[in-house]
Amino acid sequence: MEPLKGGGGGGGGGGNEVIGFMVHVIRGRWFMMFASFVIMVGAGATYLFGTYSKAIKQTLGYTQTTLNLLGFFKDLGSNIGVFSGLIAEVTPTWFVLLVGAATNFVGYFMIWLAVTGKIAKPKVWQMCLYICIGANSQNFANTGVLVTCLRNFPQGRGIMLGLLKGFTGLSGAFMTQIYLAVYGNDSKSLLLLIAWFPAALSVVFVYTIRSMKVVRRDNEVKVFYKFLYVALAIASFSMVVTILQKQFAFTHGWYVASASVVCCLLFVLLVIGIKEEHLIWIEKKLADAMPPTGVTIEKLPLEEPKSPTLPPSSSIGIEEKATTSFFANIFKKPDRGEDYGILQALFSIDMLLILIATFCGLGTNLTAVDNLGQIGESLGYPTLTISTFVSLVSIWNFCGRVFAGFVSEILLEKFSFPRPLMIAAVLLLSCVGHLLIAFPNPGSIYVASIIVGFCYGAQLTMLYTVISEIFGLKHYATLFNCGQLASPLGSYVFNVLVAGRLYDKEALKQLAQKGMSRDSVKELTCIGQECYKLPFIILAAVAFFGAFSTLILVMRTRKFYKGDIYKKYREEANAAETEMTKASR
Repeated sequence: MEPLKGGGGGGGGGGNEVIGFMVHVIRGRWFMMFASFVIMVGAGATYLFGTYSKAIKQTLGYTQTTLNLLGFFKDLGSNIGVFSGLIAEVTPTWFVLLVGAATNFVGYFMIWLAVTGKIAKPKVWQMCLYICIGANSQNFANTGVLVTCLRNFPQGRGIMLGLLKGFTGLSGAFMTQIYLAVYGNDSKSLLLLIAWFPAALSVVFVYTIRSMKVVRRDNEVKVFYKFLYVALAIASFSMVVTILQKQFAFTHGWYVASASVVCCLLFVLLVIGIKEEHLIWIEKKLADAMPPTGVTIEKLPLEEPKSPTLPPSSSIGIEEKATTSFFANIFKKPDRGEDYGILQALFSIDMLLILIATFCGLGTNLTAVDNLGQIGESLGYPTLTISTFVSLVSIWNFCGRVFAGFVSEILLEKFSFPRPLMIAAVLLLSCVGHLLIAFPNPGSIYVASIIVGFCYGAQLTMLYTVISEIFGLKHYATLFNCGQLASPLGSYVFNVLVAGRLYDKEALKQLAQKGMSRDSVKELTCIGQECYKLPFIILAAVAFFGAFSTLILVMRTRKFYKGDIYKKYREEANAAETEMTKASR
């Protein structure tokens, strides 16, 4: 077959062809997916708290309880996405992303100014406000990207959410390599990178993320698997480099080289997207070049349906329904999988069970993640090893997200395996991670870091997916942000009221044994296994309760997951394809 020629002829025609293809790529769905991955890989700054928290504690002289309070407001900001959800209901996606970029820069830049001493030492409530604002920017990136991508690719949403949230989980390791290459091993400069880097990514791709017509292609799942392979390559390389950086003294040149490799792997995603858009471009050109078949499809004008004349009694019934429908419909739920109203979803038993699982699962795992630095310090691990724990959490957080997305989708498709049952299994696994911290052995914290990171990522992906499946996509922007509200509440209860207070209590006990008072030391430091033993026994028990409560959700939704939950979206995609086929004739 001869290559297709563009209009014009000679170099001008070739130039127009290239420009036309470039425009096609930039407007295409796969370039939008690449832009989504890039934004999400910069949207996980909250997972680096364990890296820079020590610098905040030392510079500002905080106790562990105060630092955990700061960690709570970080979790609060990152999980209160109701504002971003409501804004996304009434504004375009580009506005949501710009608001996220602005809040990200303002929040973390103020923290950097405080830690570096460029402004007067802020009060504790001011630091809590700064980190809450900065962390809240993550919700705007999540809302803008996740909601748009889920509407553009509604089938196989477990795979979609697993990839997107996976790149967010990988963000910690990715940005660590960038900051080492740009600033060197300086945790204070990491705060500056967190301030400008994610904001810049959102601004660059602000008009790329947008809703498109749903058209499912046969090779769509294969393309997602290609994205998965690249993501696994980035995660594997990051883990190997992280381990090597802790074992050997890297020069600045080596840091630059490792960051360059990670960036090149990220741009492989763009190559995959361009290849897929090229195939679509060729199909489109072939369709345009085909001669007309001579068959004309004439669309008859649709006749306006006539409103039947209702008797007075029917008219009165409608008026009564209109006056009571708002409150009556809150408790009159549609079938699972249909589009719920916001209040219908929030007042449902299913959402209550999801919130309990989120409180117990994400709340306890966030506590473990936020305290990893102090856990390593209390057990006598060196600083470089502690940063390894943080990196392992980030990488296995990614693995948990993509594993939960892809594996739960396969199990659902082949065996009608309900996703809530997988959430229960993940919560049981997290109990093991908490117990390994409560009863540490040599090297057990490495295993605990892997388990906690994996379980946190897996539950987060399935939380977002289950909400989209049970309550529909119409108000998904608001509902998934409401669904994660229990996470910061759990973080406050377990991080501040349990782990922080029990840590400080044990630290004061050790000071008393040495005959010292609280005023004689700048910061409270607890050394030994007893520092986190009781807190993590409590966390393990809470996670077990969360697993038990999730089994109730499994029983309530078992019939729903045995059916075809994607039937409606498959019919919509087929209708869109039929419409496009008719339009091209």
